[in-house]
This record gives sequence, structure tokens and C-alpha cells, in this order.
Amino acid sequence: MIRFNKVLHVNVELTFDQAGWGSSDHTTVEGVKRELLSKLIMAHPTMHLLLLSLLIATAAGKGLEKGPLENKVLDIPEGTPVPYALYQFQSSHLEVDGFRLTGETEGKISISEDGWLYLEQTLDWAHTQTHTLELEALVGSEPVEGPVIITINVLDVNNHAPSFNQTDYIGIVRERTPAGVPFARVFATDLDDPESPNAHLSYTLVSQIPNRDNTLFFEINSNTGEISTTAEGERLLKARESVIHSRGGDFSDSLKKRFDDYCTPTGDIPYELNPFYSCVQRAESRRLNPLEDPDFTLIVRVEDMGGESVNALNGNTRVKIVVQENLWVNPGPINLREQLKGIYPMPIGKVQSNDPSAFYRLVQKERELTFPFNVTEEGDILLTEELDREDKAMYILVVFAEDSYGNQVDPPLEVQVVVDDVNDNAPICEEELSVFEVQENEPTGSPVGHLMVHDADDDNTPNALLSYSLVTQTPSSVFTIDGISGRIQTKQMLQRRDATEYHLTVRVNDPGFSTECKVLIKVIDINNELPIFEMNDYGSHNLSEDTALGHTLLTVKATDADDPGTGSSRIEFHITAGNEDGVFAMETDDNGEGRLVVAKPLNYETASSYKLQIDARNPEPLVSGLEYGAESSAVVLVAISDVDEAPVFDMDILDVTVPEDTKEGATLLKIDAKDPEGKEILFKMEGDTKGWLEIDPATGEIKIKNKAVLDREMVEAFQFTVVAFEKANPELSSEREVSVRLLDVNDNVPKLTENQAFICVKKPQPIVLTALDADADPFGAPFTFSLAQGKKSPNWDLSAVDGTSAKLTLKKSPSEDKTFLIPINIKDNAGMGITQKFEVRVCNCTELGYCFTEPGVHAGVLGMPTTIGILAGTVGFIALVLIIAFHRIKKDNQKKALLGETDAIL
Repeated sequence: MIRFNKVLHVNVELTFDQAGWGSSDHTTVEGVKRELLSKLIMAHPTMHLLLLSLLIATAAGKGLEKGPLENKVLDIPEGTPVPYALYQFQSSHLEVDGFRLTGETEGKISISEDGWLYLEQTLDWAHTQTHTLELEALVGSEPVEGPVIITINVLDVNNHAPSFNQTDYIGIVRERTPAGVPFARVFATDLDDPESPNAHLSYTLVSQIPNRDNTLFFEINSNTGEISTTAEGERLLKARESVIHSRGGDFSDSLKKRFDDYCTPTGDIPYELNPFYSCVQRAESRRLNPLEDPDFTLIVRVEDMGGESVNALNGNTRVKIVVQENLWVNPGPINLREQLKGIYPMPIGKVQSNDPSAFYRLVQKERELTFPFNVTEEGDILLTEELDREDKAMYILVVFAEDSYGNQVDPPLEVQVVVDDVNDNAPICEEELSVFEVQENEPTGSPVGHLMVHDADDDNTPNALLSYSLVTQTPSSVFTIDGISGRIQTKQMLQRRDATEYHLTVRVNDPGFSTECKVLIKVIDINNELPIFEMNDYGSHNLSEDTALGHTLLTVKATDADDPGTGSSRIEFHITAGNEDGVFAMETDDNGEGRLVVAKPLNYETASSYKLQIDARNPEPLVSGLEYGAESSAVVLVAISDVDEAPVFDMDILDVTVPEDTKEGATLLKIDAKDPEGKEILFKMEGDTKGWLEIDPATGEIKIKNKAVLDREMVEAFQFTVVAFEKANPELSSEREVSVRLLDVNDNVPKLTENQAFICVKKPQPIVLTALDADADPFGAPFTFSLAQGKKSPNWDLSAVDGTSAKLTLKKSPSEDKTFLIPINIKDNAGMGITQKFEVRVCNCTELGYCFTEPGVHAGVLGMPTTIGILAGTVGFIALVLIIAFHRIKKDNQKKALLGETDAIL
């Protein structure tokens, strides 16, 4: 219980136990005390001093934080009830009887005589985020300790609800607008700390009016506030009907003309009194001013704290949406018959822009030599000549709707024109004479081959459906043909003694044309003879492992007694054993010879010898009961001799990417190579023009040299060569190029390109400050320009121009010429930067725009550099004179001494 009486002639009794607050909950009790004290102060301002004393006494009794007089940082939530004790500073001087507080108090922060720092008024983060104060301990009025710096950081609390920048928004969407494509946007702001969740805004769609069938046609992006259609909206949104008029013309005149054209004229009733005309007029007025009667109204809510807290604050707005008819509709695909007869140019389709005054332009999507299409001012697509499907089966037309300045008023349309096939091509035999072979004694029904015929008409239409029939067979009819596929078969077993050749005529029909094809069928001998090698053992052969690819090792020969020039006598050679890795290959010609060649690189370390088996075979199958034997096979031995080869790298491409701040001594990469013969190898490096790297000759490890500093701003990428060589034979070497790309780090700050300028008093013009940063994105532009410590200056204003420059504006001209040193803080995109001094001289200017200096102001007055130069020159001249005089005196003395010696001799 706390009592106040006598002093203020009021009786106030605060009983916390009656309110249900026990003494054990000190935090809650103290908070309630402060709140009640604040209310008492507002009700009775004269109680302020007494309550403050009570507050400080209570704070001291509760053991609030105290400490020596030193620099201090305090974090205080905004809106903290006052008066509120923050911290007690204690001086080391026992005789201290008071303290002095200066700085950014704004009348809200004070200090008591016994060192208690307290709030007199609540703090507001939106007004000031940081208060910087200076505190001194006093004896009387003289400071004996300090000053110390006190920084009070005002902590943001969520005490500002987000608000929209408009009470009503307008949205216009056309029919069939693709889902997810924004057509309107709402925007809200929050005065709370933008870096905290208190200002993290989230947008939601509360309701859609009307909402028939509970189907939402619209959605909102919770992060950006962009409004777009849903899939249902894209499909179902329809505009109300309105009057459509053509390009140009006055609305009233156009409406009257259409009314006269389509309605029964009533000349005795003025248009304005005709109810039918008024109805149409209202519909057209709504088209021109759609927001007077919107199709939909959306209620949109914005919440702070990301909308994820029950304590989030919110705001609401309305979005009025009008659905407009989308006349800009793709007329495709347009199907046209090829070779279409008629009058050209021929209309084949039409487009209509949503802008009645739009101009149309037609281009081709593909790069074709001919483009037989055009478009009129009214949007009619014209075909200018007959089409041929066999030349081109489909065209893609791109139609643009533009205003008189060439700006697009509707998105481009891609219109497909499909050329339909007509039967205007006859079947064509692919060969003038089609030749087939069939063995004698083949059973009835044996396949001979397929007759190949082509029809240029569309394969997917009946126009290219072919039928086959035999017209003639000479010397006898022993073959049949499939009427659909053109497959030829035997009708009986053939004998060469009856005939060795047959000539056939085949007629091929499509629904409108007919073609005859010539066929020759040869009856060949049965394969009853085996191919025989001239020798079955081709001995041993030596090859060095560096033998070139394609080298012919030997030529083998075989013969076959079957009829020459047939598949039964033709010989093919194959390696069937000893060549598992495919190092060798056989090349066959038509005269019974085969060449054994090197197909892959030889490697002594992998295989030092090969035993190859070569088989001779016919492309035609052997007669039943006959099999290939040893006479159709041969062997050859190949020995590989070793060659001292150069070292081999494990990788062909060596690319490395490292940050430019990689420290000295760090390993860039390790080169792996080996010698095929297992000999010791060493490494060396060539082409490191910057001298940044070093290589371990034994291990191939490449490191950054001591004191070497990689710098992407000097070179973004560089190359060097690593050489691997045999230790015993350095001339035997291999090399690989290594490419190194340096990744940028934020090791540069943006700097001003100029550090001084002047402003004329009578015609002050803003100064454009430009900064450069050698770093690349994202460590470069855009830059943030601000006056040092973020304070507002009474004389200067700084505003951004673009990502690399800002505008410095003089707000108030001084009464006389004056030079200002302005601290400018420039930060890059990553927030890194420094404060730089910029010198501005404000002066009276000449007519040419330069600073004017009054005559006599600097007469006879020399600058410090000039004075020092003159003094140095004078001292130097005196020293030179003294040196010359001393040299002359010395020379005269030597001459006198020499003359004296001469006299003595004489």
C-alpha cells in the first residue's frame, strides 16, 4: 500500500492485494505501479516530483541496474510508461553532488542529482531510433568526471497498424486473361521497423463480391499484393455486353448511327427521350466509365508480422474490378487447301484489337523466302497466292496491334495456318530399276524384297495410300507382291537352269494417280562352297606401341568357288578371337583380300602381345548341312615393343574457381600425372605472369605464394601451363593448361570520383556525386548515399539519382563565402562502405559561373607551399655561394704554397 497526503492535499491509496496481485510477482506489481503513477501524473501534474522520487526509491529498493560512470548502451522499448528509471550512474568522486546530461534528450530523458537516468516522456521509434547523450559528474557546477557517451537504442514494438495508400483500388481485367498474370496491385506501408517482423506485411483476399457458386475468380500474391485471375477466372470470366464501334469517330455520333441502323427510326422522338436509346447509352457509358458499376468488389486485408500471429495488426481496402470483353482473339488454326482456286488476295481470317484505333502489322515467325500473307487496316488476314503443301505444310503468322507510335496495345498473336493436302502428286519409284537377289532352291514363299515407292502427298491422308499389283513377269510368272506393302515373294522353288534373271513390271496406284516400276530379280547360286584362306598361319609380327592409327599390319587373302559377283562368293573378314579390347580391325574389299589395321592406340604396359583369329565368311547363308571349318580361319601373332613415353595427366581439362581472398599458402589444386613406364616424374609451372603461384616439383601441388594477393579487380581469369617430365629425361614431357577464375569478394568500398565542388550563391545548382566500386555484382552498385550518422543537416539535402550517383542540394545559402566539409557515407549493395569528406565551396560567381575573388584580398599574400619554396630556394642559393667561395680560398692557398716552395728551391 502506498499513501500520498498532506503535501498535495490529496489522499491517494493504492492497494495491490485487493486487485489480486500478490507481492511475490514483483515484475507485475512494479509494472502496475508505473502505470498508475503515470495516470496520477496526468491527472495531477504537480505530483510529478513526488512520484518521481517515489519511483527512484522503489527502483533502488528493487535492485535495478547501476554502475560506474562509463560509456553505456541501453535498449529501451518504445512506449515504455513514464516516469521510468533506466540506470543509476555512480561517480568515483565521493564529493559529487549532481550530474549534467546533454545531447539528444528531446526533453524526454533526464538525470537526477543522485545519478538516476530516467524517462520523462515515452519514446517513439518512428520518430527517433537512437538517442546519443553525454553525461558529466559535477561538484557544484564544475565537471569532475566524464563526459561519457550514453547510447539509448529505442526498440520497436508493434504499435502501428499497416495502412493502404488508397482506400479504393481499380482493376480492369479482360476475358481469358491467363491465370497468374497480375492486372492490379495493392500497396500498404507500416511505420514499424522495416527490419523486424512488425513491418513484415502479408496480403490476403478476404472476400469476392459477388461469389456465386462459391467460386473464386481472383487471387492475391501474399508478398507483393499483386492480383491475378485463377484458373476458374481465366475460363469463366465474361464481360457484360456493350456497344462496339469502329476506329475513330465521336462516341455520340457513332452511337446514334448504330441506333438508326439497327433500331426502328422514330423521328418524332428525340434521342434523349427515347428509352431504348437511353438504355443503350447507359450501357456504352458504363463501357467508357466502368468503375461506376464494377463487376466485382474484392475485400483485401493486410497484416503485419507476416500474418502469422494472433496479435498481428491489420488494415483493409477494396478493389473494384471491371471485366472487359477481349476482342483480341486468335483466329487460328486456319486450315486452307493447297492449290486453292479463287480471287487473290483472299480473306482467310480476321483479328480485332481491344483498341478501336489500333493499327495491325503482320510478320512471319520463320525466315522464309516467300510470305504470301498480309493484313488490312480492319484486321482482315489475306492470302496473296496459292499454297503448295509439299513446299510448306504450315505457316506461323505473328499479328501485332499497335498505336500510331508503334507501341503494342495488345500482346502479339501467333496464328497457325495449316495447308491441307490434296492429291496432286503421283507415286514415284525410288529406283529406275530395282534389283533383288534370291538363291536357287529357296522354299516357296521366300521373301525377295520390298519395292520402294514414294508419294509426296500427306502420309496421314488417303492421298498417299498406295496399292501394288504385278502387270508383267518375264520369262514366267513365279513371283507375287503384297498389294499394301509392296513385298515380293516367290511362288515356287527357283532353279538357275530355268532362268538366271526375271523382269517384272509393278503398277503402283494412289487414289488419283498410277505409276509403273521396273524390277530385276537375279537367281543366284546356292552357297555350297566355303571361303578358303591362302594360308592359315600368318606368323609373328612386331609393332612399337607408338604405331600410328590406321597402320596396315598385313594383308590376308581367301578364295570362294561359288558364282562370282554373288553373295555366295563375296568374302568378308572378321577378327573373332584375341581382340577383346578392339585394338585391331579388318578392312574388306571385293576381291577376296582383307587388311589388318591398328584401330586403337597400342599400350605395351596393358598388353605386350596378341594372338588374333581371323575368319572368312559369306554374307549369304550356307546350304543346309554345310558348316565353316578350319580352312576358313587363320591366326596371326602380334608382339608389341615398349617405347619410353611421356608422362600422362589424369585429366585433360583443368579448371579451377577460387575466391579472390584465398589466403597465401592455400592449396589451389593438385596435379596428378604418371609415367606409363613407372619412372619418377617432376612438375614445373610456366606462364604465371602475376607471380602469384608456386608448384611443388615432386607432388604437383600448386599453392598461393607467401605475400601473394589474388585480385579479381586486376584480372578476373588467367591461365598457366603445368609441365610433367621424367626426372631422368626432362625432354620427355607433357603439358596441360590450367584455367583459374577468381570469384569476387567484397574487398572494395564505393569511392567518390570527385572530392570537391563549388556552388554559386545566386544560382545554386545541385551537385551530382558519383561513386565507383571495383567489385562486381552483388558487391557493387546500387549504392546507398547518406549524410554521416544518418542525421538531417540544416544546410544540405542528399537524395539518390540512380544506382551510382546522388544529388547534393544546398537548402540554405550562407551570408558570405564559405567552405563546407560534408561527411558522405556511401555503402555498396552488400551494406559495406565508409564515410568520405566532400568539400563544397559556396561563393559568389562570375558571369562564366566560376567563384569570384575580390581584388586585393590575396594581394601580397602567398600560400604556405609558395613560401616554403621561396625559402628553400634562398637557402640553397646562399649555400651554393658559400661552397664556391670556400673552394676558391682553398685553391688560392694551395697556389701560394706551391709558389713558396719554388722560391725556396731557386
